[in-house]
Parts: sequence; C-alpha cells; structure tokens
Amino acid sequence: MTVMPKTIVEINCSTVGSTGRIMFMIAKEARKAGFKVYTCSAVHGNERKIEEQNHIYIGNKLDKKLHLLMAKKTGYNGCFSHLTTGLFLKKIDDIKPDLIHFHNLHNCYINLPMLFNYIKKRNIPIVWTLHDCWPYTGHCPYYDYVNCSKWESECQKCPQIKGYPYSDVDHTKEMFQKKKEWFTGADITIVTPSEWLGSEVKKSFLAEYPVKVINNGIDLNIFAPTASEFKKVHNIENNFMILGVASAWAPRKGLDVFVKLAETLPDEYTIVIVGIGEREKDNLPENVVCITHTNNQKELAEIYSAADVFVNPTREENFPTTNIEALACGTGVITYKTGGSPEIIDEETGIVVEKDDYEALKQAIFRVKKESLFRREKCRNRAMKYSCNEKYKEYVELFKSILEGR
Repeated sequence: MTVMPKTIVEINCSTVGSTGRIMFMIAKEARKAGFKVYTCSAVHGNERKIEEQNHIYIGNKLDKKLHLLMAKKTGYNGCFSHLTTGLFLKKIDDIKPDLIHFHNLHNCYINLPMLFNYIKKRNIPIVWTLHDCWPYTGHCPYYDYVNCSKWESECQKCPQIKGYPYSDVDHTKEMFQKKKEWFTGADITIVTPSEWLGSEVKKSFLAEYPVKVINNGIDLNIFAPTASEFKKVHNIENNFMILGVASAWAPRKGLDVFVKLAETLPDEYTIVIVGIGEREKDNLPENVVCITHTNNQKELAEIYSAADVFVNPTREENFPTTNIEALACGTGVITYKTGGSPEIIDEETGIVVEKDDYEALKQAIFRVKKESLFRREKCRNRAMKYSCNEKYKEYVELFKSILEGR
C-alpha cells in the first residue's frame, strides 16, 4: 500500500529578506524528509525569480496597494483583500494541507479573519513562527523602543501609530480585540527564534498555546572566515574596523549610534556601515565607509571577515542573524541588551552593554582593541550551533510530532 506524503503549506509576506530565506530553507529540509511542500507569498513587484517548486502567489500588486491604502486610512490591518484571499483559499482547498506554517502575516496581503475561519473550520494544525511581536499587539511589530507594555492587557492610544504598519487612524484597541478573536481557539504551536520572545508570548493573549524555541540559522558554508581585500580597497589597513550591518537602517537599528561613534572616536578607528541608502549616505560623516544594500552573501562574508568587531546597537530585536553571521566569519560582537540579541554570544565571543549606554559601548570597543579580546576560532565555534541545516531540521521534527499526534 502506497503511503501518500503529508502536505505542508508555508505562508509568508515576502520571498526575500531573512523571513523569505527562512521559509524556503525550511521547505527544502521538509521536502528532503518526504513532505510535499507549497510555499506562498504576497506579490510586491520586486520578487526574485522563484525557482523553488510549488510556489503560490497570493493576490496581485493592485489588490495589495488597495489593501495598504485601506489599512492606512482605516487603521484596520488584514481586514481587506476579500476576493484575492477567497481565490487563494480555493487553491488551498485543492491542496488539502495536513499542516500550515505561518511566518509574517502582516504587510496587508491577506484577509486574516477569512484565513483563520477557514483553518479553524477544517481543524488544520498551524505552526506559527513569530519573527516579531506583531501577532499579539494592536499595531506594533516591536514595542521596546517606546517602552510600552499595553499589549499585556489591551492596546490603545498607540505611541507608534505612525510607524509600520502605517496608519492614519488609531484603532489599536479594536485591532487588539480582533486579533485576539482571530488568533485564539485554533490548533497552533508557536515557534519563537529567541528565548526572549518566547517569554513575551507567555504574557500575551497567545499564552494558551505551546511555545517552542527554534533559533534562526545561517549557511555556515557561505558565512565563514574569508580572505578579504576590503581594508586595502578602502585604505583602512592600519585602522580598527567597526562594522554595522542592517537590511534597513530604521531608528531602532541605531544608525545614530554609529554617527556618534564616527564623530567621537580617535582617527585610528573606522566605522563601516552596510545596508545604507543613498539618502542616508549623504547625511553621514565623511569618515564613515558606506556600503549600499547587498544581496551578495559572499561579499558580505568578506566584509564581516575584515572587521575587527561587529557592533549591533539595536534598540528592538528578536534574534538577529547579523550577530551569527559575524561570529561565523570569526568576528566578535558587541550588542545592546535588547530582545534575544544577547542570547547569541557568550563571554568569549561578545560583550553585552545596556541599551543606549553610549559610554559603556565606547569603552567596550576600546577594550576589544586593547586586549585583542575575541579569538576567531572561538567566534566560529560559537556560530556552529546555528547551522541552518540543523536548525531547520528541528522544524521538520516538529511537523512530524504534531502530525503523528493527530
């Protein structure tokens, strides 16, 4: 008797960025284990060519623009896209998944009450990886920056209403209640990449669900100590190179901290920032080396390898893969005590300083230079525990255990 493979549907807001990569890597590992996997994402118009098998786009560019506009004008996120969501759910009906794996559901591409009603009626088990805090707040993906804890009881009068996801109207109280209604009462297993986020979930309305921590992983074949001409090319061979990397330098990422470092550190220190936009570049001190956004991971590994220390002054964070990438290339990390960022390092591979304690950060940099504090082999060994192949196999084992228990 032939046993049909179990079918998994993965859903994310995008095919690119860290969450897009994670979705595809998990799908790859699940297929190796014998699952049939469909990946699904929103249409943005800037998607890379999808070479993975069984990929489904949700909606279209026009619908997404309309959803974004309606959400901005009304303050209700995830309440539109009725037609495109209905068409998507018909495809899901044909697939008949045994399990659905959510990543980011925000960014206005799917009707959330329709999606959850569909799943609840069919009692389909869900694994939901929380890449941020949005699922249990009335609006924000993160709240540390403004030191807000309203989400523990009921969101209202949001101090970040003008931030992502963008809104002209504060309906955070209503959105909090809607999310609570939509997202509870289903068969959900929550996955968080950090212990920190797992503990936050247990203080939210999602506390009824089991939480499993599966750290984000990276490709250790790409991110490894790499021969680099970076310092020579930029004429900073004799300088102590301080590196910062982000896909987008929002205020919470700490770009202002690097500006202050560039303005106050002695001349033998050089700040290198990766992921900077052209507009931001024009506003930075002349002694900062700016590298615009790159998807070339080999080039990024060369830059990490050239650095003397990686600094992550993030004010809000879940489990930053940039820390892991730096360690994998043999470079020690200084990070603010934010979210799950400190979990990645130990005393032999990094230093944790209190958020926005600039003097402590500066002294940590001086200490790393003076004492040659971090050994490359120790940093590399620390990163080995975050192999993407091993981490995403943990998802496969989770899928198996959930399906075997039904």
